[in-house]
Amino acid sequence: MSKKEMPSLRLLSRRTFVKQTGMTAVAGVLAPGLVARQAGSTGGYLIANRFETAGTALLQGYMGSRLDQCFQNDILTKNFDHLIGPFRHRTETHRWQSEFWGKCMMASVLAYQYKPDPRLKAKMDAAVTGLIATQTPDGYIGNYNAESRLKQWDIWGMKYCLLGLLDYHDLTGDKKSLYAAVKLADYLMAQIDRQGGIIVNKGNYRGMAASSVLLPMVRLSVATGNRKYRSFAETIVKQWETPGGPQLISKAAVNVAERFPRPKEWYSPEQGQKAYEMMSCYEGLLALYRLTGNETYKQAVVHVFKNIQDTEINIAGSGASAEMWFGGRERQTTPVFHYQETCVTVTWMQLCMALLKLTGEAIYAHAIETTYYNALMAALKSDGFTWAKYTPLNGERLPGSGQCGMELNCCSANGPRGLFAMPGLVAMRSREGIAVNFFAEGTTALTSPAGKPVKLVQTTNYPASGKIAIRLEMQAPEDMVLQLRIPEWSRQTILQVNGVLYKDVVSGIYVNLKRKWNTGDMMLLELDMRGRVKVMGKQSQYFAVLTGPLVLSRDTRFTGTNLGTVITPLKENEPFIDLKKVAIKADDSWLQVEAMFQAENYKEQKDPPVVVTLCDYATAGNGAAASTFQTWMPLIFNAAKLE
Repeated sequence: MSKKEMPSLRLLSRRTFVKQTGMTAVAGVLAPGLVARQAGSTGGYLIANRFETAGTALLQGYMGSRLDQCFQNDILTKNFDHLIGPFRHRTETHRWQSEFWGKCMMASVLAYQYKPDPRLKAKMDAAVTGLIATQTPDGYIGNYNAESRLKQWDIWGMKYCLLGLLDYHDLTGDKKSLYAAVKLADYLMAQIDRQGGIIVNKGNYRGMAASSVLLPMVRLSVATGNRKYRSFAETIVKQWETPGGPQLISKAAVNVAERFPRPKEWYSPEQGQKAYEMMSCYEGLLALYRLTGNETYKQAVVHVFKNIQDTEINIAGSGASAEMWFGGRERQTTPVFHYQETCVTVTWMQLCMALLKLTGEAIYAHAIETTYYNALMAALKSDGFTWAKYTPLNGERLPGSGQCGMELNCCSANGPRGLFAMPGLVAMRSREGIAVNFFAEGTTALTSPAGKPVKLVQTTNYPASGKIAIRLEMQAPEDMVLQLRIPEWSRQTILQVNGVLYKDVVSGIYVNLKRKWNTGDMMLLELDMRGRVKVMGKQSQYFAVLTGPLVLSRDTRFTGTNLGTVITPLKENEPFIDLKKVAIKADDSWLQVEAMFQAENYKEQKDPPVVVTLCDYATAGNGAAASTFQTWMPLIFNAAKLE
């Protein structure tokens, strides 16, 4: 690539570049490796994250086995050449094949960071080379014919290509991928300008699909130091507030399912409740906040998080019907059409991860944990080869079908992005030291505030039990803060530091352990894993059972699971239920417990209580043998108890 083909990397003088970004430039071109570090760190942003990904992690136990299974059977088997085919042909007029390459590349980067397998690196290298080879002289990378450019899902696909190229560049420091992203972004901006300068009238869902390109534009502004990408990003946000736009700022405090009148056609340009695309835009808005410091942007995202959590997110940590917000939290006990699209699940996690990194607040880690252990892992099929597109709370686990004439769909491309995000979140660098966000058997490599290597080792079979041992391995003693998240559901928590009981433990926040830490220091944590009963509804009531972060379900594979039998907890109106762990087969489920219930027999006299086996929701209906499952269980209606 000639210098004439790299205008976006040549516009800034060295002095201006360093002043704006804090990065070093050499001979007018970014110094090798510096952009990769910068794009993933804080120097190019006005607002620093409180938590940052620390280093390599290796997880064991059940979670580690699922990661390994997905790595071998999904990640390593992705056919990138198949995904590049539509970019070579460019005959599309309305479909979204172009998103698949970017999603799979982003997942591959995360998987490679977790397990740097040379086979995967070779696949990624070839995939990037193959995609860049399809780029036209004017910069276009996409699958649409000339007459259909910027319509339907074309810009959406460009967004994922940009994100995939940027992730690969951050991983490798490869300049060609950054230059290709620059040319594509410049092409898009020029075409938008030629067509009137408006992006929110392009594509679908009140412009949310197209304007979600906001996130890679912010990242390009940081990676290149070129302010035109920031300017374009800010223009996108201004256009949101036009009459035809999604009004994501002004309606941030309005219920996400009630922002616009119901359209005549559910999947239509005027539909403003599209869950996945909406959250993608807000993820970009939070990145723009970090770049600009505009508090309005941050507050909008915080409001939306709370609204989605309060009105849409169900017991398993996801939501949406037929891919739209619909006030689903209060409707989750009833069968829901096309429930919990995996793309919605992953994007909800992405939004929560961005908020967790920015704020360091435990509420976002709680949300991630619920989603990861339940909705996300439920979507991964038991063989690790593929993903469900939709995951009901009651019914069957069924695989998704191919889309757009391809072998995969949006969700099977997206699911691994969520799964392989977890290793980098378990323990993270904080401004004052280390933050332990999640509990999993394994190790995380970190760096102390003084820049010294630290290894954090967890020994646990959480969440099968609530006992966690955390040990530090350090080169030298150091004063720092170790933040330890106490889950909001753990009402009775025991924490010991080097054998001494720590008394100031409050559920739902981080415990801040400030001291001089040394190698061999040990924390013993015991969380409250009592079974919990959650009841929803008024006259027609349903109940569900949880333990720790896990939602439990009945499954026809196990004892006492005639799903037509109505069962009731023995202790009425009691928030806790006694659970007894039982031995399980390795391929059956993650966790199995037994509990006593009263079965309705429609006789004058009650029968003795029955034993019912419950398993974790993620593996309910997801075993080697087909089965049906039930998460929300109906409570018997008793007219005599009406008030």
